[in-house]
Amino acid sequence: MNTLTLPSSQPRWLQALTARPALWVSLAAVIGSLLVGLLLVRLLGVPVVDAALAFADGAWGSPYAFAASVNRSLVFALVGIGFVLAQRANLTNVGGEGQIAVGGIAATAVALYGHVQDLPMGLGFVLPMLAAALAGGLWGALAGVLKAKAGTNEVIATLLLSFIAVWMVYGSVQSEALLRQPMTHSNTLPESLEVPEATRLPLLTGDYSMPLHLGLPIGLVLAVVVALVLNKTVLGLHLRAVGLNPVAARRAGIAVGSTVVGALFAAGVFGGLAGACMLQGEQYSLKAGFSSGFGFDGLVVGLLARGSVTGVIAGSLLFGFLRSGGINMEMVAGVPTALVVVIQGLIIVVLAGAALAMDRHKETER
Repeated sequence: MNTLTLPSSQPRWLQALTARPALWVSLAAVIGSLLVGLLLVRLLGVPVVDAALAFADGAWGSPYAFAASVNRSLVFALVGIGFVLAQRANLTNVGGEGQIAVGGIAATAVALYGHVQDLPMGLGFVLPMLAAALAGGLWGALAGVLKAKAGTNEVIATLLLSFIAVWMVYGSVQSEALLRQPMTHSNTLPESLEVPEATRLPLLTGDYSMPLHLGLPIGLVLAVVVALVLNKTVLGLHLRAVGLNPVAARRAGIAVGSTVVGALFAAGVFGGLAGACMLQGEQYSLKAGFSSGFGFDGLVVGLLARGSVTGVIAGSLLFGFLRSGGINMEMVAGVPTALVVVIQGLIIVVLAGAALAMDRHKETER
């Protein structure tokens, strides 16, 4: 029997609000947190206009600033996509920082000592990226093996492995037998040599005044591929089945252990690629602390995305421009960069609370 659908008597703006509540709640959280940030700036005694202008100038006020913000967003997005991949199997990968670190080590080692700079067809920069992706993947898979074979909680495993990886970077740049540049005098910094020009990611603009690099289109393509894999393929279905009920998935013939290891390997691959983009696309030499906490910011982006690759991209852009603007705001207006962390924290708290409220509302409606 056909039913007649009557037009809604609600205004269009209200229909749009009720149709996509998560989107509007996210926008409200961002705007509200930014307003609170401006209030804190005023309480610090800094003119709000001066702080806002300094923020805008650092985030997008010049071609170089805009490119730097996008490059930071790319790193957050890669880590966030890896998080979403693992999350589909109900795994929480908090090891982005460590996967960036081992990716940076591998990319540096191959770029400097892998004899790749004279290879044709762009292999000079591709092979270090692949080495970084493999290193990050193996670092993530290690946590997966511990989870599958010993029942180790992946949150603990990936977090502790991150600390190990960060100290591995420190050790690598402290020893000339590893990656430290030769000490020509007492003031030689503990860092690697700069990677050769041929191993750096090509600039899209061809000009260092706007240093957008090839990692950006690579990241966008990978984001589309991951979205399709998660939503349109059998592999995505297997990940979801393992995440929802591993016992039922095993009875259905899905190799649960292999799926867990594979999911964390894939998450690590994206973390390793993020390390390669930082090393080959911006910094060009390995330094202690080169990852700058980007892995943990990428983790937050993944958490806020709620399993959506599109949400990862939106969140990474927000956090990338926030970080760039916050750095310039401190240098120019004297506003502590900790304010950006406060704003990020407010966004996280509001969105987490709203998500919990919406989930409970859905349960009561059922």
